[in-house]
Amino acid sequence: MQAASPEIYFTSLVAIFTGILWVPIIVNRLVEMGVWTALKNPQPDLRPHADWAHRLANAHRNAIENLAVFAPLAIGVHVLGMSSPLTATASLVFLWSRIAHACIYAAGVPILRTVAFFIGFICQMVLAGRIFGWL
Repeated sequence: MQAASPEIYFTSLVAIFTGILWVPIIVNRLVEMGVWTALKNPQPDLRPHADWAHRLANAHRNAIENLAVFAPLAIGVHVLGMSSPLTATASLVFLWSRIAHACIYAAGVPILRTVAFFIGFICQMVLAGRIFGWL
């Protein structure tokens, strides 16, 4: 069995992180509403009382949107055999930028949230640059 490339490894970790990011939101919902109300069909205009839960839900949506950009680029680098120390580092930094983004967003720190987002964007562009031969 061959080890996964760094790009695939970190893409998997980003996907796992994105996949479990909803857990604190649901726990908050259970606490705020009770089990029955929380498990019924969701009411789209019902906002959590806890501001952090509302912000984390926004961070979760943003994480999904960014995974949709990052994963194809990382998989493309892997499939094309273009992995390099730069793309491996970009993939690792992307993972940490997404973790930082979610934590900072939930905490309500606006400027740092944007910095974390931008760092992740740069990592995506590094992967794209490698695919297109710019790096």
